[in-house]
Amino acid sequence: MDLNNILGVVLAGGKSQRFGQDKSQVKLQDKLLIDFILNEIIGEFNETLIVANEPISFMKSKNISLTKDFQSGLGPLGGVLTAMKWVKENNRKYKWISTFPSDTPFFTKKELRYFYDNIKINESKLFFIKSKETRHNIFGLWSLELIDQLQTDILRGERKVEVWANSIGVSTVNIGYKEPDPFFNINTKEDLEKAIEIMKND
Repeated sequence: MDLNNILGVVLAGGKSQRFGQDKSQVKLQDKLLIDFILNEIIGEFNETLIVANEPISFMKSKNISLTKDFQSGLGPLGGVLTAMKWVKENNRKYKWISTFPSDTPFFTKKELRYFYDNIKINESKLFFIKSKETRHNIFGLWSLELIDQLQTDILRGERKVEVWANSIGVSTVNIGYKEPDPFFNINTKEDLEKAIEIMKND
């Protein structure tokens, strides 16, 4: 795959209701949670876009831009559409966006490269990572050709990535792994404690 055709996108616009505060801004071993994923991906793309609705801190890089959801309350699909709109409105030439969550501290560029190396690009306009029978809908590669359909469906009320992806048609790339689970995500304070323990024992 030509990564020059891809905009990296970190979706950090969620309300973190189960966590009780913006989880992208919590510290894990003295490092902001969002910076774990940024450290792994910013070297892979010419540009990375963060979609966040509140002022946030993150590692400094001239290759990182920040934008708000074009409309609040639309969930991750709204974040995806926001990133696609950003490409168009800023006259970028990207043909794809690659999305990532802000709360997965164990994901590495190794998984990212395996994902891209095993994509059959003519097979679909949407690709997700899968591991151990679980499809990870935020780790996705989305064609900009989907923008009009996505906007239409979101404005009709669709909010669930799973449902929308199935309606469009999605291909998956299965990634095996050894512990720690690179797709472990932090939703609660208990998850944060688990991540701390994993890092202590790694």
